Amino acid sequence: MMIDRRQMLGAMASGLAAMTALPAFAQAWPARPLRLVSPYGPGGSNDILTRLLGDHLARRLGQAVVIENRAGAGTRIANEFIAHAPPDGYTLLHAAAPIAIGEALYPKLPYDVKKNFTPIVSTAIAPLFLVTNAESPYRTLAEFLRHGREAPKGLSFGSPGAGSAPHLTAELLLRQAGLKGVVVHYRGDAPAYAELLAGRIDATLTAVSTAVPHIQAGKLRVLAVSTEERTPMYPSAPTFREGGLANVVGYGWYGLMAPAGLPPAIVERLNAETNAALADEEIRRKAEAAGLQLRGGTPQAFAEFIAGETRKWAQIIKAANITAE
Repeated sequence: MMIDRRQMLGAMASGLAAMTALPAFAQAWPARPLRLVSPYGPGGSNDILTRLLGDHLARRLGQAVVIENRAGAGTRIANEFIAHAPPDGYTLLHAAAPIAIGEALYPKLPYDVKKNFTPIVSTAIAPLFLVTNAESPYRTLAEFLRHGREAPKGLSFGSPGAGSAPHLTAELLLRQAGLKGVVVHYRGDAPAYAELLAGRIDATLTAVSTAVPHIQAGKLRVLAVSTEERTPMYPSAPTFREGGLANVVGYGWYGLMAPAGLPPAIVERLNAETNAALADEEIRRKAEAAGLQLRGGTPQAFAEFIAGETRKWAQIIKAANITAE
């Protein structure tokens, strides 16, 4: 059968247009500066890593990456902003752990973690260490737990705030160990340390980077770390799993996310470029100085991690009757 030349050219043009519509968009991306949102104020570990990643992405993508701090409301301000942004690859979120507990704490959130976001890559965790006063009688996790069983009122923990990773992990520890206890909330780590150093609380769960001056001064003692495996940041600290508490795993974490509907080609590019940044030795060194252990991985692995965190902490929030302040 003979085909008219004009029909053939028309068909070829139509086919080419159809094939290149989405890829052309992805190939043209990025055509202007990107905005990378941190849910915290300047100077903290999330902000530090956000800026390190932004510098790397700017070099690799050939476009400026503008860091925007949208702090407040336990990261909900930044989360809501991203949830309602266009899914064009120009507005990204360096999400933090509270995004996975918001649903359990706040029944009327203006966004849905499962429906309104595109997970791209896990970037880092902030390991939490069980720290006690160096003058306390317990020198190991086993001795600390024995003290908790023998003490009439159980154990007391300091936390930097209700619903924080240290708070929830302390609640998880109490339940997994079958201990009585209370978690006392302060406005940040410094006041909790002051109470711990004064001997008014038994312990706190904290990032080792903030506790280092007190540890080096011989005033605080590290008993354990609540990561799955020992961390290179403080390799002498055993995990709770090693102490017989296999399910006591909790830490702060960060990861790159975008509004739902981000084109797969852009997800793939951002994932690859961010993984490359996380493998950079200089970025790793600076991140560890901020108390972070870099991660990486696939978008699917990050999505599964968020779903698991959401389920786990919802159970703890319900069991401990934790409410938003």
